[in-house]
Amino acid sequence: MTTFVDQVVLHLSAGDGGNGCSSIHREKFKPLGGPDGGTGGRGGDIVLRVDPSVTTLLDYHRSPHRRATNGRPGQGGHRSGADGQDLELLVPNGTVVRGPGGEVLADLVGAGTAYVAAQGGRGGLGNAALASARRKAPGFALLGEPGDSADLTMELKTVADVALVGFPSAGKSSLVAAMSAARPKIADYPFTTLVPNLGVVEAGEVRYTVADVPGLIPGASEGKGLGLEFLRHVERCSALVHVLDAATLEPGRDPMSDLDVIEAELAAYGGLDDRPRIVAINKIDVPEARDLAELVTEDLTSRGLDVYAVSAATREGLRELSFAMAALVTAARAAAPDPEATRIVLRPKAVDEAEFEVVKQGESYLVRGVKPGRWVRQTDFSNDEAVGYLADRLARLGVEDALLAAGADAGDEILIGDGTYSVVFDWEPTMKAGAELLHGRRGTDLRLDGR
Repeated sequence: MTTFVDQVVLHLSAGDGGNGCSSIHREKFKPLGGPDGGTGGRGGDIVLRVDPSVTTLLDYHRSPHRRATNGRPGQGGHRSGADGQDLELLVPNGTVVRGPGGEVLADLVGAGTAYVAAQGGRGGLGNAALASARRKAPGFALLGEPGDSADLTMELKTVADVALVGFPSAGKSSLVAAMSAARPKIADYPFTTLVPNLGVVEAGEVRYTVADVPGLIPGASEGKGLGLEFLRHVERCSALVHVLDAATLEPGRDPMSDLDVIEAELAAYGGLDDRPRIVAINKIDVPEARDLAELVTEDLTSRGLDVYAVSAATREGLRELSFAMAALVTAARAAAPDPEATRIVLRPKAVDEAEFEVVKQGESYLVRGVKPGRWVRQTDFSNDEAVGYLADRLARLGVEDALLAAGADAGDEILIGDGTYSVVFDWEPTMKAGAELLHGRRGTDLRLDGR
């Protein structure tokens, strides 16, 4: 049974931010010590990082649910909570990360390349950070934000310079074993190779990697056989080598028809038209195969293909083939653009971009936006003063004016936030902002009396 896994679905949960602390400094002879509640710690991120020593996604296939630790709550005495520990997941070189809709989120190539797959929640501010000239001693603190949750698909696309493609039992694994130190499984039955094998080849001063892609058959691009599962491993290769079996005994098969079938499958898969190709006619140690190779060589060269007759068993022709592949790799590397240093791309919001919007849904009004949603998640609705603080923030943002412009009337149902973290209330447009101007018992808001 193979232990190679090249596609998994990960269920990630970043750490939640710690809650802020509401505390008042108490010390003898200092009756007005003031607020000293600390801020909650940040939740841990989940980071995907390329490690060359990792070659498969098997660990994530066995354990797809991963969670980072939460931030600790703040404490009195201006003590901030500890941040949650980031969770680092090591992935193979060439891993592609896709979102739920199939969109590519990250293409991780190169040792050390990292991607934050799920970001931890922010810690809530303590009442010391919420104090102002008008609000001397807030009786509330903000809650920590929940961390991101994500269901991501990871695909492994082998990073190799040359891909060997061909029918099952064409001798691809034998060629890899003969040209490199790799020792893939080799047998005389179809679909012996169930996973891509990599081998490192040296030809003169050129060092490159060769990938043995499991055998393709007619209809592989539509899901037949094993080809569709591993065609993705051809995408990153700089060159393709068609390994044609000149000694096959299957009826209706010969090197020319095999080449046409494989080319049709590669064309159906798409995206490989620009890859240079050469042909290796294998198994010429068999007399009949050597004769057949000589017959089809002229037809293959007439198509513009370089042809090499080889034998993985006797190693005949392998030196010439290795140098031919090295020439293709050298040309591809020379044509490739110079690698650039990692850059952080900043995408600031447009100057006139609205921070929220009001949408009418039936008889209700939905207020959605990054800021209103975050503020709702940070609010402790069991504390009236915290609710009043939320009302102040929304009023300063212009939510009340936007509701009036949208046609909302007193008593209409208003929803703020998203579907998971949202608050529903009956709107009273006469309610005025300014909790810092209202004096009352700490933890209360006079505007909410009698509600």
